[in-house]
Amino acid sequence: MIEVQNLSKAFGAVHAVDDVSFTVGKGEILGFLGPNGAGKTTTMRVLTGYLPATSGTARIAGYDVHESSLEVRRRIGYLPENPPLYPDMSVAGYLDFVARIKGVPAATRAGRVDAALEMANITDKRRELIKRLSKGYKQRVGLAQALVHNPDVIILDEPTIGLDPKQIIEVRHLIKSLAGSHTIILSTHILPEVSMTCDRVVIINKGRVAAVDTPANLTAQLKGAERVRVEGRAVSRDTGGGVLDAEIIALLQNVRGVRSVEMLPMDARRHFVATIECQPEYEDIRGALAAKVVGAGHELLELRSLRLSLEDIFLQLTTEDSAAAAEGKKR
Repeated sequence: MIEVQNLSKAFGAVHAVDDVSFTVGKGEILGFLGPNGAGKTTTMRVLTGYLPATSGTARIAGYDVHESSLEVRRRIGYLPENPPLYPDMSVAGYLDFVARIKGVPAATRAGRVDAALEMANITDKRRELIKRLSKGYKQRVGLAQALVHNPDVIILDEPTIGLDPKQIIEVRHLIKSLAGSHTIILSTHILPEVSMTCDRVVIINKGRVAAVDTPANLTAQLKGAERVRVEGRAVSRDTGGGVLDAEIIALLQNVRGVRSVEMLPMDARRHFVATIECQPEYEDIRGALAAKVVGAGHELLELRSLRLSLEDIFLQLTTEDSAAAAEGKKR
């Protein structure tokens, strides 16, 4: 449904988007993830025809966004970072206006407005002037205008900005409900938005694609060594906190397959929390860790594997990419 090939956008000497390529299948939700200034919004603006690309191509539903801009715009719903609202219009009047611009037939226009109001959960605000709405409600009106003409492709740039926690959950559920019947690109720097709603992730940093895959596959590829969290209570005749810390670390490091141990300072009750990084060839050493802690007479309170989170993946990829770029400049 969406094909992006070697897309670049330069503003003078600055390359906001640099040779970006990815595809989005019909009915798929793609998370477009990156830090502020990574090039997410610029890419969205090129895809929607708001900005021309410097080079490369982008096609939506088979239409080139530059050569067939009007055809593309008929097939997309776009919520930009700042919703395009007319403050002196009522909510329903504004959505009817958008539906007319988008070419919704007169016979179905009222129904589409009602459907958009319901999906965005703002039916009770239909007669309110937009200027009287809170920031959160304005954001939801912006979401409704992206949906009012029932587009094939929906592009959402930071859709939950300004929403309260309850509204954020509602928007997440709405996005998930649109999957299958609509193709969605969700651009955000909020990691839970991606992990809770998206089928695949594109991670972009400094205008370039750092990774494209499912969150699960990215975790499998990048996690390297397994990590295990051990929580317990040390039992010892020695009251010296520093000695006890060293005792527990040495105990855990003595387990076969342990690469390194990081431990928080023990509290007054000798409660300890340690994170163990395992050697890659050892798949699961939790049993050995448990036996070692209990065998030494200590209390074991918790033992669990630590999966690499999307936040870990994001930081790892963007940090490595930045470090590589800095090293390249030195050379």
